[in-house]
Amino acid sequence: MIRGQRPLRVLVVAPSRYPLRQPHAGGLEATVWDRVRWLRSRGHQVTLCAAEGSDFLDDVPEFRLPAPEWTRPEHSSDTEYPRGYAEAVDAAFDAARDRLIADRHHFDVVDNHSLHPAPIRWSVEADIPVVTTLHTPPLEALLEAAAEVSEASHRFVAVSQATARAWSVEGVDAFVFPNGVDTDQWIRGAGGPSWVWSGRVVPEKAPHLAIEAAREADAHIVLAGRIGDVDYFEQEIVPRLGVHARYVGPLHQADLCRLVGSSAVALVTPMWEEPFGLVIAEALATGTPVAAFDIGGVSEVLAGMPGSATVMPGDIVALAKAAAHLAAEGVREPLTRVWTRQAAVRQHSLAHRHREVERVLTHVAQPAAARRVPAVSW
Repeated sequence: MIRGQRPLRVLVVAPSRYPLRQPHAGGLEATVWDRVRWLRSRGHQVTLCAAEGSDFLDDVPEFRLPAPEWTRPEHSSDTEYPRGYAEAVDAAFDAARDRLIADRHHFDVVDNHSLHPAPIRWSVEADIPVVTTLHTPPLEALLEAAAEVSEASHRFVAVSQATARAWSVEGVDAFVFPNGVDTDQWIRGAGGPSWVWSGRVVPEKAPHLAIEAAREADAHIVLAGRIGDVDYFEQEIVPRLGVHARYVGPLHQADLCRLVGSSAVALVTPMWEEPFGLVIAEALATGTPVAAFDIGGVSEVLAGMPGSATVMPGDIVALAKAAAHLAAEGVREPLTRVWTRQAAVRQHSLAHRHREVERVLTHVAQPAAARRVPAVSW
């Protein structure tokens, strides 16, 4: 914790759709899981509001959110909810707000990562400072809630300049605090012959384009990640599996690190305004070079990084050429992996990023009269 400051009493609010546990449902869940671990390691008292089945949930039933239950696995989706789920989440957030109001004296600040608007309003309804991290492009429900709160009790932070600009256009200003990765867990690998793609298997992440790029370069690629759109997987991924591509499913962090670290190059293929792209920082931390579509915050994550290249979104031929070049460069100069890893540790270390956030949480938690603009870097 910050020298001279007492430990914070933090309520961390996670996204509600998936539990915080390995294998992580996506980069957002991995980020919040790391946040809880790190804040506790720094001596702060952390209570978690998250979906049933999450790690770190102590015996606090009011802060447990319902996880969606699908009647058939093929109906599961990252964009739709099962019937009645939205209402159940609303009720759970109402209960959490009531508990927060009753126990306001037990908390200093809310560290909010939810995509639900309710926690934003807690800064007014529960009279508690809230720091909301913007992990996505602007969402209408969150914009409506943001218009109801004041800067005196609420701070917004964004995971990239690109994300901050998109929200600013809609009237929400945010500090920029990029995500980080645990570089003690994401360790350097030796590389290998195959290419790799990791992340949520959904249309906006476009892993089918990574397969096409590998085919274009006559390379083999391994895909890892949770299927977030079953129809997309069946229609666009399954027919492309075979000689050039293999799908290994969602992996725990240690297994995913071994896979990425033993690959020649990682492909990142977003076809939406990618807010950050945690898989980029993860790959770089293993020393594996990254070839990516330049969209959203991707170029910010790769800025100044050796072993990286960006191409226009959707340009499969250019992506194949860039990836093949990075893979060949790694063979010619094995130290490239060392340099890539070193640069990733300097730029994307979890400890460095979270110390900045810790300063903001501490600043916002102070009484209004004692607040000053915190000294932060981004």
